[in-house]
Amino acid sequence: MARRQASRVVLFGPDGRIFLINAADPGNPGSDAWWEIPGGGMDPGEPSAHCAARELWEEGGFEHVMVGPVVATQHVQFTFAGMFFDQDEVVHVATTEQADIRPPRGLEFFEALAFRGARWWTVDEILESTGRFLPPRLQELVAAMKDGELPDPPLDITPTD
Repeated sequence: MARRQASRVVLFGPDGRIFLINAADPGNPGSDAWWEIPGGGMDPGEPSAHCAARELWEEGGFEHVMVGPVVATQHVQFTFAGMFFDQDEVVHVATTEQADIRPPRGLEFFEALAFRGARWWTVDEILESTGRFLPPRLQELVAAMKDGELPDPPLDITPTD
């Protein structure tokens, strides 16, 4: 079991769209893919904002980002690539002027196998979609941020089921 702290980030591009990654579990080839915000485990002593910026570089090639405050927290347990994770996450908001999405850099082996692509989504596309998102309450989080309002204090988006 991997018990860890993680940082994720809702990245807004220059036109207000949100960057999402399409992934599927390489340990479960028959499972459906999902759309997720970038993020990953924090290194020991690494600040969550630094981790968010690092993950944006690794997963989308974003060089210049402005990482803002934590807008959500969650505790999740999941299996990925046959490993069980017990994870406390913070979710930052960030912005970038970079519109192009570059190939992932520095992904771990199973992350590279999981990667299916990435794209920008409008907030309305996310709200109207019936697709699977991670975090599971992403639609609730972006609805709270839709008009530029950042949740303060951060929302607890821990899945309830």
